[in-house]
Amino acid sequence: MPTSKRKPLIAGNWKMNGLGSSAPEFVTVIGAYMGPMRHAVDLMVFPPATLLTSFATATRGAGVLVGAQDCHPEPNGPYTGDISAEMIADAGGKAVIVGHSERRADHSETDALIRSKAEAAFRAGLVAIVCVGETADEREQKRAAAVVGEQLQGSLPDAAKAENLVVAYEPVWAIGSGLTPTIAEVEEMHGFIRAELAKRFGAESDKFRILYGGSVKPANAAEILTAADVDGALVGGASLKAADFLAIAKAAQR
Repeated sequence: MPTSKRKPLIAGNWKMNGLGSSAPEFVTVIGAYMGPMRHAVDLMVFPPATLLTSFATATRGAGVLVGAQDCHPEPNGPYTGDISAEMIADAGGKAVIVGHSERRADHSETDALIRSKAEAAFRAGLVAIVCVGETADEREQKRAAAVVGEQLQGSLPDAAKAENLVVAYEPVWAIGSGLTPTIAEVEEMHGFIRAELAKRFGAESDKFRILYGGSVKPANAAEILTAADVDGALVGGASLKAADFLAIAKAAQR
């Protein structure tokens, strides 16, 4: 379970949701975070790119960190529609999500590409949240650990440190489905990830935060967040409403 060495992190991935009119939800999160929660839990919000600058400005000095949902491996160049890690940092972002299953599937992103994006994040001084997770078929075939192990090996840069890398385990079949693994299954996979990190990074592995993602909501957050080796959550739909997101953060605080 989370230890004093691993402060819980609750990260909200807004995905392709949110307009300027959504700002009050974020302002509510900022206001609630100014109290005791700030000392017990780290909060990150990943809005769409159109809101990154305004959200980063709004939270300046307030402690809630803002990040982007993807980046290009290169710092600049002829890549229409893409955003570099340096641009994210310039806009006030502090972190970036890479390797989310929706990008792995919808954009055919490979482990090698995800690794290069994480390296770009490090280059720009950002924290990379690298996502891994198996599909329903892969779990049914009892290949979940093998798949996640391959993703970890291929997606994580050698230069990873606890201060610049977070691993998010998101079983693909649980994202947006309302389904979640059993707590035993969550602990088994998070323990496996911790062991894989230990093989590669040695003593540093105990400092890495491993988040759980996949239909995390106020009703199940407390149980999930007390599971062994779960150091927080990567929250999807529930992060769009301040009340739900803060309820999850309060569960981590407790």
